[in-house]
Amino acid sequence: MNNHQEVVCIGCGVKVQTDSPKELGYAPKSALEKETIICQRCFKLKHYNEVQDVSLTDDDFLKILNRVGETDSLIVKIVDIFDFNGSWLPGLHRFVGRNDVLLIGNKVDLLPKSVKHNKLINWMKQSSKELGLQPVDVLLVSAEKGKYIAEAAEAIEHYRQGRDVYVVGCTNVGKSTFINRLIKQVSGESDIITTSHFPGTTLDMIEIPLDDGQAIIDTPGIINHHQMAHFVDSRDFKIIMPKKEIKPKVYQLNEEQTLFFGGLARLDYVSGGRRSLTCHLSNELPIHRTKLEKADELYKNHAGELLTPPRPEQMDEFPELVPHEFSLKQPKMDIVFSGLGWVTVNEPGAKLVAHVPKGVNVIVRKSLI
Repeated sequence: MNNHQEVVCIGCGVKVQTDSPKELGYAPKSALEKETIICQRCFKLKHYNEVQDVSLTDDDFLKILNRVGETDSLIVKIVDIFDFNGSWLPGLHRFVGRNDVLLIGNKVDLLPKSVKHNKLINWMKQSSKELGLQPVDVLLVSAEKGKYIAEAAEAIEHYRQGRDVYVVGCTNVGKSTFINRLIKQVSGESDIITTSHFPGTTLDMIEIPLDDGQAIIDTPGIINHHQMAHFVDSRDFKIIMPKKEIKPKVYQLNEEQTLFFGGLARLDYVSGGRRSLTCHLSNELPIHRTKLEKADELYKNHAGELLTPPRPEQMDEFPELVPHEFSLKQPKMDIVFSGLGWVTVNEPGAKLVAHVPKGVNVIVRKSLI
């Protein structure tokens, strides 16, 4: 069968081949007779949630982004509102050329009810500006629950002005789920693209034709090495990535007490009198309180055991936790642990130290609540 080199997998967009099971795009010959052709990797992902590693490098992703910048199109950038900084594509503003960017914050269903959407949108606009990008508009959606997808489809239609649409985003932001929802919204077809919890599922561009001869193009999820998700075992993704609305947990702390968030991060409350801190993190992530003077030793002896994730076998490679000091002069501030959530400090005058794996971001912002 000679014409199979032009067949592409409907799941990930890679060219299908039947010769090398270890290489990208492999599918057994029998798969080519089916109506929708899907490579073995996507098949396993879809049916067994098994992931196989991808041989794309960072350079491959950069080349893809460069190609996007050379087009005349609307760029839709998807970020995870729980990991705004970790899921930001650094340098995207250099790649977009003159194209408009529509910024969409996904996973809005996970926010506590008390978060005002307008406040979050304003914060996203402000943060984008600080990161060098001026989006034409900012929207919130829940791809998982299918919320606000109709509004997103309308906005895309409005801003694309008859042009192609490129959807870009980091791994794990829910980009493929969003596109599947969008296709369903636009055409009524469902689950065209492989979605999974694993980074890097979409390997090459996938084109979804639109009525006017243009297309929505799904690009591969770009791996941002500053994402907290890269430091946990894939079996523990579900612990740090919330699936349900976050239930805030309040801790009454005295000075010199420490909270550990699994073994992934810690927050030392140094001074400011007795006060309460409100943690907005995945409901599954264990929080452990201890005295500041015992914290280092506890971490040394129990990270990977009492303090998990990470898992014991990961500890040899797990990066050291780096301290970031904050003196909060204003009331109602959030300390944001990129990829985990945030801790709200209501009264001013607190001195805290946040510890995160080397490379992961911690920022302070005006409280969203």
